Amino acid sequence: MEEQNRFLGLIGGKNIFYILAFFILVGITIYIYTQISFIFYPLEVILSTIAPPVILAFIAYYLLNPVVDLLEKLKIKRIWGVIILILGISGALTGIILLSAPAIEAQIKDLVQTFPNYLKQLGDSMTNWVQNSFLGPYYDEGYNWVMERLGELPQLIGTYISNGFQGIQSIASTITNTIVSIVTFPFILFFLLKDGKRFQHYTIKLFPPKFRDDTKQILTNIDTQVGSYIQGQIIVASVIGILLFIGYLIIGLDYAFILAIVAAVTSVVPYLGPTIAIIPAAIIAIVSSPFMLLKLAIVWIAVQFLEGNFVSPNIMGKTMEIHPLTIILVLLIAGNLFGVIGVILGIPGYAIVKVIGAYIFYKFKKRYNKYYGEDRGYYEMEE
Repeated sequence: MEEQNRFLGLIGGKNIFYILAFFILVGITIYIYTQISFIFYPLEVILSTIAPPVILAFIAYYLLNPVVDLLEKLKIKRIWGVIILILGISGALTGIILLSAPAIEAQIKDLVQTFPNYLKQLGDSMTNWVQNSFLGPYYDEGYNWVMERLGELPQLIGTYISNGFQGIQSIASTITNTIVSIVTFPFILFFLLKDGKRFQHYTIKLFPPKFRDDTKQILTNIDTQVGSYIQGQIIVASVIGILLFIGYLIIGLDYAFILAIVAAVTSVVPYLGPTIAIIPAAIIAIVSSPFMLLKLAIVWIAVQFLEGNFVSPNIMGKTMEIHPLTIILVLLIAGNLFGVIGVILGIPGYAIVKVIGAYIFYKFKKRYNKYYGEDRGYYEMEE
């Protein structure tokens, strides 16, 4: 009886029945929602409209908040620090865009026009190689199979045209959401930078007093983990872009600036991003010459070595403490569930779940030590 009471105390005492009842109610609510989800369509539209600018604002908040805090320490009022920072960044971005836009536009137009030729040359080279290799006898059979499938192309085109209005509607919706995000994002960012600490205080006050200390600790840990990751990952991605731009210039690779920008943007996604970024550069290098491909490989290996041994360890540190295999699995699962947004936000989302899970496990270990530690052995506690 004593053992039973002790175990009941470990898992929360009589409160465990309330917790189970709560989860049962959540399950019933989810089931009912799946049956009448059409009623909540307006709410889904509202959330899908609000989410992009809010997410962008939070990312920018974690990047700019340290600067605002520094200005505040220099005796500049927070609201003026926010205004100065936003105006300064807006002016700098406008100047950079005006100065670099003609060159970027020319490179993009040239790349868009010539990239199909690169792909054609690469395809012709691969075709010649296949025909002259041991795969040659199978080439004609594979070619005929492809041509048969292409015979079905008119029917497929007709199907796509019949659904064209839906596609146009989807494109129009995407453009509208993008415009809304761009317009509302600066306002959300302004209030986040101005009142970010107050938001946390108000959020904590929503919880009963008994749980406020735990809530504050969890929110603080999430803020530290997610903030450090976003700041570090964007800095690392920017450094990779700069290093690759320098390397591409040294080896004389065409479209160095655009390819470096692509690499910087995709490198925001760890592991998978750099792999994707090398593909267009490799295609251009292969078509240029085998020696250019070799030089590109040397540049890429050098940049990855610098990033892995000097840049990431010093910028990212061990804040996240996530195994590389875990990162890859999270990216694959999040990408499957939520697409591109899932790939971008998968690791921060995992960090939030990990913080909450780690804190719950920490509380469990304390309870275990309280009820079983004396005669069964104590958990090691890391404060």
